[in-house]
Amino acid sequence: MLAATLQFSPVTWSMSAAIVALLAIALWTARNEIVRAHGIDKIVALTPVCFAVPLAAFGAEHFAGVSFMLRLVPPYMPWRVFWVYFVGVALIAAALSIATQIQVRWSGLLLGIMMFLFVAMLYLPSAIKSGARLTWTIASRESAFGGGGWVLAGIAMGGNRNAGGKVVMNVGRVLIGIAAIFFGVEHFLHPLGLPGVPLQKEMPLWIPARPVIDYLTGAFLVAAGICFLLARRSRTAAAYLGAWIVLLIAVIYVPVMIGALQDPKPAVQLEGLNYFADTLLFGGVILSLARTR
Repeated sequence: MLAATLQFSPVTWSMSAAIVALLAIALWTARNEIVRAHGIDKIVALTPVCFAVPLAAFGAEHFAGVSFMLRLVPPYMPWRVFWVYFVGVALIAAALSIATQIQVRWSGLLLGIMMFLFVAMLYLPSAIKSGARLTWTIASRESAFGGGGWVLAGIAMGGNRNAGGKVVMNVGRVLIGIAAIFFGVEHFLHPLGLPGVPLQKEMPLWIPARPVIDYLTGAFLVAAGICFLLARRSRTAAAYLGAWIVLLIAVIYVPVMIGALQDPKPAVQLEGLNYFADTLLFGGVILSLARTR
């Protein structure tokens, strides 16, 4: 293991350090809530952890992998390197705000706006142009991330007791519901892929009953997505779906990430970290709905 870690690329080191640091900060801040919670509410109490850790990892990736991230900036934009660093700062700032639960009304709101801009400027045009499953999945994923940010902002604004908070929470809930149903259908169409966010990578062969896991995850996603769109039993559906995703992260994504980090190829290491972070953030997005009032 030590020999493998010595072969970490700068991006891998940066993302790993960000994950460890924000995990410690978020868990320390949420420690009292976690201790007081009972049953499935202990998983719901992990919402800031699930949000902050991947945001910090993505922010670190922007600083350490500028050359790669630069390819994602539209060519028509001026100061393209500046925007890579700017987004990195914004992601880390949002991660710290959500981890410490300070000024979440602003960090969640601005995070959502940034994600929606990514969808409008990058992912939606690409999805419409190519029509490929992967591009639509990424566009839906980023919309859900933005929706989760708005749900957190709405909660911080007072939830349903505040008119502005209610609006942003409802927008977030609808976007998350649409993404959940889309992802659920994708699990039925591609029942060997890694569960949660249905991208290209398939589950390793050592995982038993792979199609069963995907079909079950797909059913949970579709059922919960319908609850979100109808605003019926949304909190309960989000709590149990979020708990399922956290379980998948613990038993599938963490081992997959550890295996990727032991590979000497930087691309494989980066893929493992990104799949872990993507799914953890999606779990946080789902759990955010379980915290609404």
